[in-house]
Amino acid sequence: MFKRIDKLQVDLPKPSKPDPEAAGVVQELLGGRFGEMSTLNNYLFQSFNFRAKKKLRPFYELIASISAEEIGHVELVANTINMNLDGSVGNGSTNPDETPLREALGFENKFNFILGGQNALPADSTGKAWTGDNVFSSGNLVNDLLHNFYLECGARTHKMRVYQMTDNETARELCGYLLVRGGVHVVAYAKALEKVTGVNVMNMLPIPDLDNSKFDHAKKYEDEGSHLKLYRFSDEDYGLLNRIWTGPTPVGPPGELEVVDGVPEGGDIPDLEHIPEEFAPGFDEEQFRELSKRLQYEAGMS
Repeated sequence: MFKRIDKLQVDLPKPSKPDPEAAGVVQELLGGRFGEMSTLNNYLFQSFNFRAKKKLRPFYELIASISAEEIGHVELVANTINMNLDGSVGNGSTNPDETPLREALGFENKFNFILGGQNALPADSTGKAWTGDNVFSSGNLVNDLLHNFYLECGARTHKMRVYQMTDNETARELCGYLLVRGGVHVVAYAKALEKVTGVNVMNMLPIPDLDNSKFDHAKKYEDEGSHLKLYRFSDEDYGLLNRIWTGPTPVGPPGELEVVDGVPEGGDIPDLEHIPEEFAPGFDEEQFRELSKRLQYEAGMS
């Protein structure tokens, strides 16, 4: 089962102005081949399909715990996209003949405005929908771990490229955090492969540079020790992660790897205003007030 907490895994700064171009490239980190939708569903299905869970418990727990973290990463990326799309087009008009969404014609990512209401979508940066073809769940433990290692390396490369495409503060905060947490997952799968095979994966395969010190928005998370922590994302379960996640870190500032009970401290989820010209969520002010009365709840009404 999954327990949901009404927070983001980390605080995201509000962009100083709408930035649909940044939102468009961040879509790749959501629904691209190496995006968070892919890491989530790869690990989720591998955890569902894992055989001999009792005999191979630490490896099952590793994949299961990381899949729980990935749900929050999908949420982070979606909120980054939404914050940068918010206010990018429209004038608050309820008259469709005023062409209030005309500005969207100039953006490559028109699908965010047509399929969504200036919202994130499970698609890549070209608008191609995410597909289950991106899921690899072979049932073979070594094969799956090796794939996961490769997947995290590819995801890291894409985050580094998106970071260098935009100076948008929200997008860079997202990329910085995910570079550190993705680095944790690279190391975790490498250590798991070493445990199960005895092979030094760091020597066996090339790894993209895991040094985050040159990324200002990533370095601060390493300075806080985030690169050392693997979260259980559970109140009582998954207690054997320290059989794999243990010893000195091979990357980032020196320190001992640590399994952390529970979840990250987290940050607030943005509450974006309604957009009448997108019919999102589809209520005018009077309807909001009437709905609030029916619910016996003051929904932010002054």
